[in-house]
Parts: sequence; C-alpha cells; structure tokens
Amino acid sequence: MGIPAVSACAILAIIPLLWMPFLPGLDTLLAVIAAGVVMAAQQCRWLRCLGIGLLFFVWGVLAAQESVWPMQNLTAGPQRVEIEITATDGVTTHQGKVIAHDGKRWWATTGVTLYGSDLPKPICAGQRWAMMVRLRAVHGELNDGGYDAQQNAFARHRTLTGRITYAEIIDSRCSLRAQYLTSLQETLAAYSWGPIILGLGMGERLNVSRETKNLMRETGTFHLMAISGLHIALAASIAWLLARGIQFVLPVRWIAWQLPLFAGLLFAVFYSWLTGLQPPALRTVISLGVVAALRVSGRQWSPWQVWLCCVAAILVCDPLAVLSQSLALSAFAVAALIFWYQWLPFYPWRWHRRVRPLVNLLYLQAGMLLLLLPLQVMIFHGFSVTSLVANLFAVPLVTFISVPLILLGMLLHLLPLAPLETAIWLAADRSLEVLFRLLEGLPDGWQSVDERWQYLTLLPWLAVMGWRFRAWRICPAVCLALSIVLAFPFWRTVNHEGWTLHMLDVGQGLAMVIERQGKAILYDTGLAWPGGDSGEQIIIPWLRWHHLQPEGVILSHEHRDHTGGVMSLKKTWPALWIRSPLRWAGHLPCFRGQRWTWQGLTFSVHWPPEGNIATGNNRSCVVKIDDGEQSVLLTGDIEALAEQAMLSHYWRYLASTLIQVPHHGSNTSSSAPLVQRVEGKIALASAARYNAWRFPSLKVVKRYQKEGYIWHDTPHSGQISVTFKQHHWQIRRLRDHYLPRWYHQRFGVSVDNG
Repeated sequence: MGIPAVSACAILAIIPLLWMPFLPGLDTLLAVIAAGVVMAAQQCRWLRCLGIGLLFFVWGVLAAQESVWPMQNLTAGPQRVEIEITATDGVTTHQGKVIAHDGKRWWATTGVTLYGSDLPKPICAGQRWAMMVRLRAVHGELNDGGYDAQQNAFARHRTLTGRITYAEIIDSRCSLRAQYLTSLQETLAAYSWGPIILGLGMGERLNVSRETKNLMRETGTFHLMAISGLHIALAASIAWLLARGIQFVLPVRWIAWQLPLFAGLLFAVFYSWLTGLQPPALRTVISLGVVAALRVSGRQWSPWQVWLCCVAAILVCDPLAVLSQSLALSAFAVAALIFWYQWLPFYPWRWHRRVRPLVNLLYLQAGMLLLLLPLQVMIFHGFSVTSLVANLFAVPLVTFISVPLILLGMLLHLLPLAPLETAIWLAADRSLEVLFRLLEGLPDGWQSVDERWQYLTLLPWLAVMGWRFRAWRICPAVCLALSIVLAFPFWRTVNHEGWTLHMLDVGQGLAMVIERQGKAILYDTGLAWPGGDSGEQIIIPWLRWHHLQPEGVILSHEHRDHTGGVMSLKKTWPALWIRSPLRWAGHLPCFRGQRWTWQGLTFSVHWPPEGNIATGNNRSCVVKIDDGEQSVLLTGDIEALAEQAMLSHYWRYLASTLIQVPHHGSNTSSSAPLVQRVEGKIALASAARYNAWRFPSLKVVKRYQKEGYIWHDTPHSGQISVTFKQHHWQIRRLRDHYLPRWYHQRFGVSVDNG
C-alpha cells in the first residue's frame, strides 16, 4: 500500500471520534487490535485497508482515553502534582501541564488551568512548581448551535481546571520565550497596535477592544490577526530564500538542493517554539515536515496526495486534533483551493500583466468565499460579504508588509540596534493602522445564516462539479431533483401545531425561550460579566440560528444573572417590549392579576402584588403560560416566604404541567406546599455545574421526585426543550438526546463543587 492510501485509512479511522457517543473499553479495543492485525496481514487490498484502519482507530481511542483518565481520577480530593507553567497573566490565572503526580513522572499530555494569587514568588512561563491543587473536570454550557467548550478543551488538551491550595517553587527560572515576551511587551506598550503585533508575531491572545474584534469578524479578516499556518509558512519561505541566496556565493560542491528546504523547516520549528507552540503553528510544522519528506523522496506527488499525507500526519501525531475547529477550517480551506483550481482552472495569461496579480487574487478570494461557506455557516452561523473586498488588500498588506516587518523587528529586538528597531516597529504599527482604517471604510458585511439554509451552502461545490461534468445535459432529471431538495427552505411550511419551551444552558443564570410559529418571548436573559453577557454570546446567536423573531422579554427581577443580556437583546431588536415588576422606565408592568395573549397562548401573572415593597428574589414575576390543556409556571428566584404568600389565596390557579424550579434549585425555595400545589409532571432547573452555592440542592431534587416530577437540569442535560402538543408533550435534552458525544459527558466525581 502506498503512503496516500495509508493516510486515507488513518483519516477515515480517526474522524469517528467526532461522533462517537462513548469510548470503547479495553476488552473491546484488544479485540479490535487482534482483528486489525489479522486483516492487515491479508493479501486482499480492501481487507488490508480495513485492518490498518482498525489499528488507527484504536490509536485514536487510546488518545481520547488518555485525556479522559485524569478527569475521572484526579478530581477526587487534593492532588500533589508538579506543574510546568506554560502561560500566565501574572496575577490569578495560570496555565500549565502536569509533569509529575505523587512524585511519579506523568507521561500523558494533560493541560490544566489554575487559579490562585497567594503564591510565594512571582510566576512566569517555564517555571516548575510543586503544588497541592483541587482539580475539576472541564464542563461547558451546551446549546444547540452554540460554542462547544468541552470539545475545544479536549482539542487543546486543557481538560482540567483547579485552584491552588499550596505551592512551592522548584525551578524559578523563566523560559527564554517568557523573558523575550516580557521584554517585547514592554517595548510594544507604546504602540497603538501593539496587541495585534504581539498576536501576529508571538501568538499572544488579542487584547483589543470589542469594536476591533467585531470589525475583524464583519470583514472576514480575523484569520489574519493571529498566528496561523500562513505566517509560519511565510517565515519558512523567508528562511528558504536566505539559504538559497547564500548558496549563490558558495562553491558548487557545497551546494545541495535539500539545504534550503531543511533551513526553512528548522526556522519554522524555531518560530513555532517562539510563538508558544500554538496548535496552528504545530500543525503547520508537521505539514511542512511531511512536505519536505515527500519532496526529498524524489517522487512526484499530486496536490491531493500531499493533502492526505499532511492531514493524516497531524491526526496521527495528535488524534484529538480531529475535534479542533481551526484544523477543520485549515484542512477544508486547502482542499477547497485544490478543488477550485483543478475543477475550475484559471488562465492568468489572458489578462494584461499589470492587472494579472489583482485578478489572480480576486479569483483566489472568490473561491475561498464560495467553497468555505459550508464550514463557515456550520461554525460561525454566517459569512462576511465584504471579506472578498477586504482580503484583496488585507492579505497582501499583512502577509508581505506587516508580518515581515514584525519578524524583522523581533530579530532586531535581540540586537543593540534600538533606533533601527524603533523605526521597524513604527512602520509595522503604521501598516496595521492603514489596514484598520481601510477596514473601517467598508460596510458591515456580516450575513447571519440560520439552520434552514445550511444545505444551500453546498451549492457552489455542486455547481462547479455540475458545470465540469455538464450534468444538466447528461442527467437533467437528477439536477432537477437536486434543485428541488435544495429549495426545501423555500417551500417548507411553519408548523403551527404546538409550542416549545426552551431552557437555555447559560450557566449560573436563567434564560428561557417560549417559541411558537417562528416567534419568541424570553423569560429572563442570563448573566452579565465584564466584557460580555449571555445575550450577546448565547441568546442572540441561538435565536438567529433557529430563525426566531423575539417580540418581548419578561424579566423576573433585577439580579444580574437574570437581566444580564437584556441590553444586548434590545440593541439587536429595538422593537422588543420588556415586562417586569421593577417599575423601570420603558418597562411594562408585571404584577398579579395581569393577563395577555400571544400566539394563542394565555399569559397570567401570579406574583408579586402591585403594592409589594419586597426587592430581590421575592419580587420575582411569576408567570403562568397556558394553551388550554398544557401549562408552564415560570417562577424566577421566588423564595419560600413569597411562595407561601402566593399560595395563601391563589393556590388553585397555579396547577401546571411544568414548573421552572425557583432560584436554581436552592433549598430556600421550592417549599413542599408549592411543589404539591402545582401538581406538575416536569421540573426544570437552570444552574452552573460548579456554582458556589451547590445548586440544585439534593433535598430539593428529592422533594420534586417524591411528588412524581420528572427532574432535569442544565448541568446534566445542557439545553432542555419541551414541546407541547395536543394531549402530549416531549422532552429533548441536548447532551443526551441530540449531541450524545463521548466528549460531552459529565466527567469527574459526582460531588460537583468539592
């Protein structure tokens, strides 16, 4: 079997890690290994491919189990570990990797994020510490179409978080990179685009304003503002050119064509180390190594064969990279370019030589825009129309001016040439200023795409293949049938039967969506934190992805874990009405006795009374939603005292099919009389898994279960959706029903907040 065939087997064998609901046990893997060895020894080509594929599959599963094992076994009680610091903010948050546990060498690649400020000495990357830590398995919010924090944690090998209880330094020396980075940060602090320069040159996280990030997203240039394969490959190309130039002055007997190739590869390895061994940089180095090896072999390799070998090498070196969205985008982009130029050839000599580079770049950007649509819409839920124009000047400016200037500045920073270094940094800063001024002149080109249209994103691929095969002439019936299928969003009708209640997974807060006939009302809007809120990060993208038009918001009370996203929602949809008991300007009242109808559903308010002077939890607006047969009781954070007052005269009106568990399942709420009087069948609670108050209380859970309720909460289930139809209802839990992946499991010990 050839190398490309083995590479294809490796890719096909490791990709199932994306969709597997659970990881096979050791006995199963041993049986698979035995079957793989037997099949690989056969003469039949297909049996041999299957056998090799089974062995690669076992390799991928073992890598996944290696990442899962610390999450299950290092999270019970204090752990004595030795940590090598890889990154730190210098104050409270530190990232590192475990190199020893209980005095024994730790061979697995286990990344950990630690929190703690009471350290005996200043901390920096490269140091080694002996620590007592309390570790937790990573657990992320999970919403349909939302950001998958657990998948990303596995892809980056950072599956543990924890807090430091004791620390003693073993080796206080900072790494050379950390020392260089600190010096570089001090130098670049005086430049307005210093954070971008650090991101491009050293792979540091972009510490820029939200407006700048939105500008890069809207113009489709975010990919240029961080370390990527393009920058590593550019650095390798510069090293290749320098080595090739040196060869011109050397005697012929000293010249070997392989030397520039290896010089470029070695410089790429060095630059990857200098950027902190970021995953995109590491993957580029692996790919360059594969390309160099194939080049040295002396054989002619097609672009697809090289692509297969590079992707396979990355996945074999790190099988969990298959979970990485950045790898998917990079590999898909390269495949799209190969497809674009092979299936739709471009002939630049037809154009005048002065405009040829511009036309070539335009053709390249058009191919990227069209062919990357499927993955862009799947990951980002949209695409940038202005990216075609923006990248026409952004790619050459960043690639051929900004990045070379930054690399030169980084080199000069090591030399006693301060005036020249200052001039280079100034030129790099000005080049980025020019870039962002040009980007600001472009209109907002971001187009959100909801889930109905994701199939249409395949149309550019199908159109190119249809044009190449002249499919409309050879098989017109197939083309017509395919066109009808792709037009499904146009002729699909909205289901007018039933309505759905969604409890979004927003962590330690509450956000619920009542959906009917493409419209929505929200009950609470999640949390707010410095620099963001649940509305912007979770609720707005979720509503757009599901093609829902919000018409109003009900705020239960004033606490920030319930009102955090309301301003972002109001900014996005200015026509939203807001109803609350807060008596704030612009808010409609939400007091006992009020009723209104919406989309055939009846909303009635049962607490608080209009004259109530309580604040906080006991002012929560309690709303019942009724369709005439099924009903839902939304309770906010109401506590036992208000529950008792509400029940004293109005208990007969509170019976409901479903109750939103008050106050995230706190023992100060959900009193026995409320649980009994509601007489419901379903209880839903919203909380963060690792919350400081240990919500939901075990007593509360048992109280509901004792009365016959079906209990579900977001820490276990992620997003929870309940659809009500005539005479029946259906519960859908995202973590268990719709996205049952092995990396979505609830890892760690059963005591969540230990």
